[in-house]
Amino acid sequence: MAQVTSFPQHDRIRVLAADNTSMNTQLLVGALAREGQFNMTGSGSKPAEILATVKLAAAKKEHPHVALISARQEEDATAGFALCRDIRSASPKTRVILLLDSSDRAAVLEAFRGGARGVFFRTESLRLLAKCVLCVHEGQVWAGNEELHYLLEAINEPTPIRLNSANGNPLLSARELDVVRCLAEGLSNREIGQRLTLTEHTVKNYLFRIFDKLGVSSRIEVVLYALSGSGGAPPQSNFFAPAKRQTTLPPVMARSGSPISAART
Repeated sequence: MAQVTSFPQHDRIRVLAADNTSMNTQLLVGALAREGQFNMTGSGSKPAEILATVKLAAAKKEHPHVALISARQEEDATAGFALCRDIRSASPKTRVILLLDSSDRAAVLEAFRGGARGVFFRTESLRLLAKCVLCVHEGQVWAGNEELHYLLEAINEPTPIRLNSANGNPLLSARELDVVRCLAEGLSNREIGQRLTLTEHTVKNYLFRIFDKLGVSSRIEVVLYALSGSGGAPPQSNFFAPAKRQTTLPPVMARSGSPISAART
């Protein structure tokens, strides 16, 4: 039997778990608590109860570091998506992972639009779930190749990219938006320069300005930000976590057939 390392209380990650039933929540809390590195809190299976738990903890300055929430709450298959937004509003420091029944495209997109920092599927192991929680807590985004494809495909759909502040003002110039559209297609700096008649150095300057304006630090975070729509909070991660037992994150192929890199520029 593997030995479990016990971490001091102050070093443990505070995790709020709320599965689709009380029994499932108890099982989830018990399984992750045995890892020794999490301070687990369970919550009721009703969105109002879960949100109240988050608000109470935040008021005590003990906000959950990570909230592990089922997309399905009781009989409502989509209540978790709205709850994700509510948690982000009530406790901005809490990073949310949504538990999904399967890698359904619509569900994955809705999860990330709602501000989730990871999606985890019930077909995967509890050991991998512990790794997911750790990665999200460290500021990474937990997604596999298939889910990243969904995000990139959604960006490439014929919907205008509008990046606005909460009061509706444009965050980027028209030229910067052109660069974002090229990023969404997976173009390299050289390819962006060729398309927009710019030097690679100028493209890099545009990218740094875009990163600064959006409060992000990588190309793929720009794509995620654009997907989240106007007025969304900027992503708070620096890397995409290797999901599905990958040891590294390989390039993700966009529709253009070119890789989109997680590198800063």
